Amino acid sequence: MKAIGYSRTGDVDVLQDIELPKPHPGPRDLLVKVEAISINPVDTKVRKRAAALPGDAYRVLGWDVAGTVEAVGDAVTLFQPGDAVFYAGELQRPGGNAEFQCVDERLVGHKPASLDWGQAAALPLTAVTAWEMLFDRMKIAPDTTGALLIVGGAGGVGSIMIQLARKLTKLTVIATASRPETAAWVERMGARHVIDHRGDMKAQLQALGIQTVTYIASLTASDEHRLLYSDIIAPQGYLSLIDDPASFDIMPFKSKSVTICWELMFTRSLFETDDEIRQHEILERVSSLVEDGTLVTTENERGGRIDAANLRAAHEASERGRSIGKTVLVGF
Repeated sequence: MKAIGYSRTGDVDVLQDIELPKPHPGPRDLLVKVEAISINPVDTKVRKRAAALPGDAYRVLGWDVAGTVEAVGDAVTLFQPGDAVFYAGELQRPGGNAEFQCVDERLVGHKPASLDWGQAAALPLTAVTAWEMLFDRMKIAPDTTGALLIVGGAGGVGSIMIQLARKLTKLTVIATASRPETAAWVERMGARHVIDHRGDMKAQLQALGIQTVTYIASLTASDEHRLLYSDIIAPQGYLSLIDDPASFDIMPFKSKSVTICWELMFTRSLFETDDEIRQHEILERVSSLVEDGTLVTTENERGGRIDAANLRAAHEASERGRSIGKTVLVGF
């Protein structure tokens, strides 16, 4: 089968078109024919840091897929051949930058029928991340009020988190954006207010009549904003992070008894937790919310077919840190 992989870590030029054997599903696996993929910052981080998996000559990346179930393992109960699905998969197995991929059914949802392959591939990783961050980590409920500040609102996670918080809770959603085009995007996604994270965020919040925020979703530059967060967060508030700061001193948050939590959507699969099926449940709910019009796709750019040249271009765009929404590739 066709795939894109690398045999050594490095810059985007290590990505190459390769041929690999078609995989065979294990007991709880789906064998999926990959129709579309999307790009996430995790792709570029793994490419720079992580060699091939044990026993493999090449590392195949890709943690956002929409595709068709071709075959199922003998213990599968949630899907059948022919089902259209979407998912993010897991770090410790070959990714979705290939014509076929095996994935545990507990990490998979039925693709929203109203979306095409590319529109659907834009959603899984970021939707699971945003959902877990809001509802599992920060314990936000449908009747939760107060203010939520999303720092880095125009990225993939921010784009879907704005929608989830605005549509499923009573929170006042404030998102940050530093360019006219990103400000317009986060407003389109549903942010009640937009402020510039390159300016004085505290002053901008005060100008909106907001003195403190109960919830902060820090999606980028957490170390740069740490002291600001300790200043503007409400007593007994929640701060959740997804990025990789070199260091993050939490002592300034002690006096306010702030809950600080990281979110990594791969945790459940990495540690084979008892609640792995939670990600299937999240994706099924996301799919139904798309179908009833509550959520929209976060695809913003379609970068052509799935091959090494287009994947290299998408990685480069992601690394520049100026992406809006999600970039997808469709078909081989």
